[in-house]
Amino acid sequence: MRKLENPHTGRQDKTRSSRGRRMPDTKPRLGGSGKLAGFALVLGLALGATAHAKDELTVVSFGGAYGATQKLHQIDPYVAKTGKKVLFENYAGGVAELKAQVGSGKIQWDVVDVETIDLERACSEGLLEAIPRNILLPGDDGTPAEKDFFPAALENECGVGEIIYSTIYAYNDKTIGDKKPTTLNDLFDLKKFPGKRALRKRAQFNMEWALLADGVKPAELYKTLATPEGQARAFAKLDTIKKDVVWFDSWSQAPQLLNDGGAIMVQSANGRIFNAIQHEGKPFTIVWNNNMYDLGAWSIVKGTPKLKQALEFVAFATSTKALTGFQDVAYGPPRKSSMAQVDKAIVQALPTSHLDEGTRVDSVFWADYGESLGEKFNEWLLK
Repeated sequence: MRKLENPHTGRQDKTRSSRGRRMPDTKPRLGGSGKLAGFALVLGLALGATAHAKDELTVVSFGGAYGATQKLHQIDPYVAKTGKKVLFENYAGGVAELKAQVGSGKIQWDVVDVETIDLERACSEGLLEAIPRNILLPGDDGTPAEKDFFPAALENECGVGEIIYSTIYAYNDKTIGDKKPTTLNDLFDLKKFPGKRALRKRAQFNMEWALLADGVKPAELYKTLATPEGQARAFAKLDTIKKDVVWFDSWSQAPQLLNDGGAIMVQSANGRIFNAIQHEGKPFTIVWNNNMYDLGAWSIVKGTPKLKQALEFVAFATSTKALTGFQDVAYGPPRKSSMAQVDKAIVQALPTSHLDEGTRVDSVFWADYGESLGEKFNEWLLK
């Protein structure tokens, strides 16, 4: 995935507005300095405004194998079908650049791939356009879009889900030893599995995993994490492995750490490990137990002068065939008609085959508590 390089922040007092921008949820869910930086941002806006004046749609996503898959199955086919130009750019996630563009009125981007946490925040802050559901294409089997999409993919009015991804951990068969980890508890068991663990340096996922490994039931997870006692419990569990944790910033570092022996287990977006196994022949194994799954979605920047074309692109990019292509990087398409077209040999590598073993990330929770928990997590790291 997933999705995905910057911590997501939100404010605790935005709970109501965050929830208020979501589509009505009538169905179960499937189970987000300084003067020099300021000058660079202003310069970027000025240059971007010039570039955006060209007759082309600017689409922004996360790059890597994931971005290459989007280009192959969404961007290039759209260009071929419509004859319209698309400028495909990378970014690192978050809402800061969206806020800068919308706030200044100098829109550089038209369509942006966002994690659900960022979608919640950006939509509640008025940074994204609402996307009418009647623009979505029916499934290739004729099923109306709103019946073909998984409910979670359409629950926020400002986005249309395009992938389901999971945060998992994996190990290297050649370095793990004779015993093989199979559960989340094994990640926290230094006696049974001595060695370094590599975790992404952020509160999200780590605090959930700490509580789950400490015995909190998935149904009680976010209720517990919202309390001071639950947060203290999560940090106490993380304390038990802290001295053996290698912290990293980007998902791209996860397979590298596993391959180079920097850690015997690594936290990762599932697609990164799948790519290393499938396309690089790495001897890695994914542990799906207690995976944390979520969705990525296409969104449209508020105030884009190319709204009509942006809507056209989103409709095309979330059609049955376009979404089926995500099997290339092991992300599950959130449409039933797309899942029906997935190669049967790949199905078990998709998060959609392991939802019963995982917990869905509560993006509203992280939109509300992300900032405060991020600060507490950073303070804990320094202790």
